[in-house]
Amino acid sequence: MTETPREASKLGQFSWALFDWANQPFFTVVTTFIFGQYFVNVMVGDPVKGQADWAFTQSTAGVIIAVLSPFLGAMADAGGRRKPYILFFQVFVALGCLALWWAYPNRPDLIGPICWAVVLATVGAEMSIVFNNAQLPSIVSPERMGRLSGFGWGLGYCGGLIALFIVLMVSRPSMFGLAVNDDRPLFGLDPATYELERLVGPASALWLAVFVIPMFLFTPDGLVPRRLSLLEAARGGFTALVGTVRKLGRYRNVLLYLLAFMLYNDGLAAIIIFGGVYAAVTFGWSTVTVGIFGIIVTVFAIPGAFLGGRLDDWMGSKRTAQFAILGVIIATLGIVSVSATGVLFVVPAAELAPARPLFGSLQERVFMAFALLLGFCMGPMQAASRTLIGRLAPPGMSGEFFGLFALSGRATAWMAPLAIGIVTTATQSNRLGVACVLFFLVLGFVLLWWVREERAQL
Repeated sequence: MTETPREASKLGQFSWALFDWANQPFFTVVTTFIFGQYFVNVMVGDPVKGQADWAFTQSTAGVIIAVLSPFLGAMADAGGRRKPYILFFQVFVALGCLALWWAYPNRPDLIGPICWAVVLATVGAEMSIVFNNAQLPSIVSPERMGRLSGFGWGLGYCGGLIALFIVLMVSRPSMFGLAVNDDRPLFGLDPATYELERLVGPASALWLAVFVIPMFLFTPDGLVPRRLSLLEAARGGFTALVGTVRKLGRYRNVLLYLLAFMLYNDGLAAIIIFGGVYAAVTFGWSTVTVGIFGIIVTVFAIPGAFLGGRLDDWMGSKRTAQFAILGVIIATLGIVSVSATGVLFVVPAAELAPARPLFGSLQERVFMAFALLLGFCMGPMQAASRTLIGRLAPPGMSGEFFGLFALSGRATAWMAPLAIGIVTTATQSNRLGVACVLFFLVLGFVLLWWVREERAQL
């Protein structure tokens, strides 16, 4: 059965985009800028081991998502409902985030359980995104998919930005006029036990619980519900998935795109997650400094996402993605060109002064310039990639193909972190470890050239 061509209401479309807003703090303050840095540098305490443990966590989640996503996407198509799956996996996100409160420092016995809590939350977030993405072609016309997708990404970045501001405000209330000559965190949070860093998990769960509600209330499922039991839907989904895999030879263009996306998306995810780790280790940044860095990067990501959505509808998803990937490649090359002693690989710089102003060294300013380029380009790259699979998927198979899209985005997600961990351990160089992501970005960029932007036929 094909999806209805009628558009959802403006409220329904906005509520769909608000899903990105609801989930983004988990990715922004937990996996990227705040909790991830705390886990590596404080809870584990060894940058090399911490980076390896964090890589293991991300790769484990990636393997689980790779196994489940295409089957569950096909199962949702067979059953005709997506919101029950979204609700189920959003509960996983909330439970995983709540568990992070117990990520106490100097407790090596808790590292394993906390890693599994992050795995649970990551699987929940990524799987629920599969089903929310699958609603896109059925709630908006094809010529407006790019704009709505870009709006969703932009709204998500706005949510991440506000979450970072809240973390900074609670951490340093005097910066916002909420305290006089007192840098103690608000609400009596204890800096000695890193209660602020641990609280970002439960706070992200609360944020999610509040802002995901409109999607459930106002966004239509898109497909007409079918009176199938869970077992019947699973059987139908499995049969459909096996059929799609067998027919992938007919969808060679889509398959090529999925391979390209698999590579360049892995590179982007790795540089986002480990770029902040590299900066914190190289420059000795505190949690507050990393938070300010995250705010600045996110500010640049927001207009990039909104502009990318308009470029998507104007010049096409493929071209928009190509320009964005090229920008990410340049930004990544620039980021790894910076070290504690120089910039652009060969230009020496003065030694980092312990009492320097915020981003006061040449190294930090050059790093920030390339990080801002990364922030501006990652929104269009992600939004256009999501829209492109919606344009390529055959009619009535968007859930299945968005599942395969998630699979391609996660099938090798363990490879980039693993490569970073292996090279970092072998060379004892965070810089060389992070440079590994260039291989994934460049190869994915090359493969995308051969993709045709046209809908596959059944």
